[in-house]
Amino acid sequence: MSTTIDTPPAPALTTAQRELFLRDGYLIMRGLAAAERVNALRRVTLEHVDAHIAPIEYEADVAYPGAPASRAATGGDTPRRLRQAYDRDPVFADWAADGRLSAILAQLLESETVYLSRNHHNCVMTKSPRYSTATAWHRDLRYWSFETPRLVNAWLALGDETRANGCMRLLPATQHLPIEAERLDSAQFLREDRPDNAELIESAVTAELAPGDVLFFDAGVFHAAGANTTDERKLSVVTTYYGADNAPMPDTRSARLAPITVRSAEHAT
Repeated sequence: MSTTIDTPPAPALTTAQRELFLRDGYLIMRGLAAAERVNALRRVTLEHVDAHIAPIEYEADVAYPGAPASRAATGGDTPRRLRQAYDRDPVFADWAADGRLSAILAQLLESETVYLSRNHHNCVMTKSPRYSTATAWHRDLRYWSFETPRLVNAWLALGDETRANGCMRLLPATQHLPIEAERLDSAQFLREDRPDNAELIESAVTAELAPGDVLFFDAGVFHAAGANTTDERKLSVVTTYYGADNAPMPDTRSARLAPITVRSAEHAT
């Protein structure tokens, strides 16, 4: 059964909020998701994590520094993310198409039509104690194939997100910054051994969130996250959107699954 939760009228961003996003590439909206919705999402997430319901990615799969060497190694069966959230359970589909969420995205994308990508993010991040790993500085656009770089991610916290449990950190305004190839490693992470990158990283901001808060950030902004050093799982729903002026390139991973229209010009309010 669908768990649709009523939302108040579509929120209008202030001029200051719009300017902040355009300049720095991110915006935090506090309490955007109601406690009832957060609890429903959290309940289903924990059920799927504990049952290892596919499709699922494990810490061992990403092979980041400190990750278990294989799924057979100690901690190798630690989930990192639940994939294909939109098609996984109605609670995730309802959130991805939420009226308040899509209204904000329409303003950030400057498009009355908003599409959800089912090929990128569209997941629940499940950062666990003990075997979670840090993610180095990167742009989400590094492996994506779209006509333009105008995509926005929505990161919903299902619990407190702090430095201790590996919350998001961002490098403001880097969506506008050209980065030479030699400043990146083979996986397109920022090389932290370079002085020019170290200076850039000093500008980092920490996005600490409470349950129901949503971090919106431009897919071109460099961001990173630490490992979870607490005793509790950190759970976050992450979805990616683009507007009518954009589209995935044919015959690429970005076009594999058809998008979902979460807001259209005909139904915009």
